[in-house]
Amino acid sequence: LTFPLLSVTLLVSFGSSMLYGYNLAVVNSPAEHIKAFYNATWSQRYGHGLAPGPLTLLYSLTVSIFALGGLVGSLLVGVLVARFGRNGALSRSALLVLLAGGFMGFSRELGSPEMVIVGRALTGLHSGGCCLGWDQPPPHGSNLRGFLGLMPSIFICLGVFSAQVLGLPELLGKDRFWPLFLSVVVVPASLQLLLLHCFPESPRYLLIERNDICGATKALHRFLGTPEVQDVIEEMQEEQRSLSSMEMVSVWQLLRERSVRWQALSVVVLNAGMQLSGIDAIWFYTNTIFENAGIPVSQIPYTTMGTGAIEVVAGLIGCFTIERVGRRPLLITGFCAMGVCSAGITVSLLLQAALPWMSYVSVACVVGIIAGFCMGPAGVPFLMTAELFTQSHRPAAYIVGGSLNWLCNFTIGFIFPFLQMSTGAFCYLVFCGVCLLVALYVYLVIPETKNKTFMEISHIFA
Repeated sequence: LTFPLLSVTLLVSFGSSMLYGYNLAVVNSPAEHIKAFYNATWSQRYGHGLAPGPLTLLYSLTVSIFALGGLVGSLLVGVLVARFGRNGALSRSALLVLLAGGFMGFSRELGSPEMVIVGRALTGLHSGGCCLGWDQPPPHGSNLRGFLGLMPSIFICLGVFSAQVLGLPELLGKDRFWPLFLSVVVVPASLQLLLLHCFPESPRYLLIERNDICGATKALHRFLGTPEVQDVIEEMQEEQRSLSSMEMVSVWQLLRERSVRWQALSVVVLNAGMQLSGIDAIWFYTNTIFENAGIPVSQIPYTTMGTGAIEVVAGLIGCFTIERVGRRPLLITGFCAMGVCSAGITVSLLLQAALPWMSYVSVACVVGIIAGFCMGPAGVPFLMTAELFTQSHRPAAYIVGGSLNWLCNFTIGFIFPFLQMSTGAFCYLVFCGVCLLVALYVYLVIPETKNKTFMEISHIFA
């Protein structure tokens, strides 16, 4: 049972996470072209161009509204799954991407910046709506738990890298191609839509949540390729009986319950910290950061692509070592590396006027931030959210962690350009402080959860 279902999980995760990563980085390369389009359209409508402040505000909204869409989508996941099932929810979510691609692809032809913003919001809605699992992760003690927990972060890195490659001047990085560049999202969404129809609905969802024994049996026949599925059906029915007697905890109850207070606080710190660490500023505004660091404009796209390749390698290292070294070392090392490199960017920017070679230090620090993030903080917080709670508390914990994740993503995407304009090189010290404080919290409070049950983890917290 495990191999086919996990294969489907990885397939669905691949498509959704690739789209998420692509949408994170796709606005980086064509930033100046999009701003020029906004300015020209505004001039045609009102007879004058946009001042630098309002133009920055409009572009920041374009970048960050993706996260607001993601927040709405993540809050609608439960309703969508209850009504349409996992397969149906993912299929309908993919249709949003096709609509978003149409909006962004024809925005310049129709002279409408609003279509770009709406398209970004719809892609965010899709990414938030895909925050659902096909089936439960392997149980406590499984050596697949950490590996599969970090696989989505690998796919996100691949999506970011794809956007960086397609953004090269030789491909879609030219001014006339930026609407096409934004609308490329329709390709993986179409593939996902086609592939989803090749698979039946999740057997576990059909039996436990819909009480459809016949449908679950047929789905298992297709997954396993054997008529002998009665033992699996009985196991699922036993789980269904245990869940039916379990009272699910609301978000408010989770936050008020003293017995899990430190676990809830840990979810808040990890999920907020991973976004406030500055990684979204790096992904959204890589070209601007390198330009401020003094990298020649002609070399910036290739330097950016190099960082994308490194983040994929770093993610693979974290994925294949998490079950050996554990969660805590990856988190502490990752956040410390990000903090030190954020401080390094500040120092290099302050000294680059006197020491021209400091621009290369800036590049190395950006690479260090990305590598540190992808090795641990990119995926471990999501994994630990599941590991710190029993099934009765887990949905509420996911809502808390996911909402904070999207809100902090929006905050960084929206305010970073203004923070950079007002504080210059010192803006990275904010990220340095966040990263080091989160690393200290993990070191002092959060126990190692590798191969431990919830009761063991709860006892350590107590």
